[in-house]
Amino acid sequence: MPGMRLPVLILTIAAVLSSAASAAAQAPPAPKIWTVNASAGLALTNGNTDTSTVNAAYDLVYDPQRKNIVKSDALYIHGTSQGELTASRLGFNARDEYKLTPRFFVFGQNQYLRDEFKNIDWLLAPGGGVGVKLFDTMQTKLSVDGGLAAVWEANTGFDVRSSGAVITSEKLTQTLTATTTITQSVTALWKTKDWNDSLYTFGAGIAASISTRTQLKFEVLDVYKNLPPSPTIKKNDVAVLMSIVYKI
Repeated sequence: MPGMRLPVLILTIAAVLSSAASAAAQAPPAPKIWTVNASAGLALTNGNTDTSTVNAAYDLVYDPQRKNIVKSDALYIHGTSQGELTASRLGFNARDEYKLTPRFFVFGQNQYLRDEFKNIDWLLAPGGGVGVKLFDTMQTKLSVDGGLAAVWEANTGFDVRSSGAVITSEKLTQTLTATTTITQSVTALWKTKDWNDSLYTFGAGIAASISTRTQLKFEVLDVYKNLPPSPTIKKNDVAVLMSIVYKI
């Protein structure tokens, strides 16, 4: 009947809109393109000794869900004891990975390091290579890579030295629970002009969520330079860091 057409039309439109809204609610969230974590920490002691250590860092990933992924991270450490400087280090890395297959990738990167207590005024190492993701699940991410680089290093009291280099790294992220994650990484650089002139960095940490955007992180960083510019400089430096991480 003509008089029934309008109510039927209204009900039909309402049903279509309801179905569309339900489908939209059930649709998976859009993939996250930017992942940015910023952290900072401060440790103070007062009494028989007065010490202070500050650290600041960031970790950035840009993943537009294509072949290329851009990554960058940096760490700054500054420490004093009894008014004397005990630590001053700045490390920066930038990398572009291009996915060949779901597991294999090629990369180009640039590394920068300044470490006053190793008499490294600056070290610059642009390079590239190939890598493989051994595990790539929600719980476990493990990758290894290797390649070649060019290295320029300036040490206090010496001229700038250049060399080719072989580089390699390994990185692990393991989710233990919904709120706890452990991380571990190793990087190595061997200069081709003198294979004994090598630099190794080892890091291991654990982070626990405080809220949806913040974490408490405990980390150990070990930097080993096999051939320091001076025999009075120790090869090994270990830093223990505690910081608050904020997920932007």
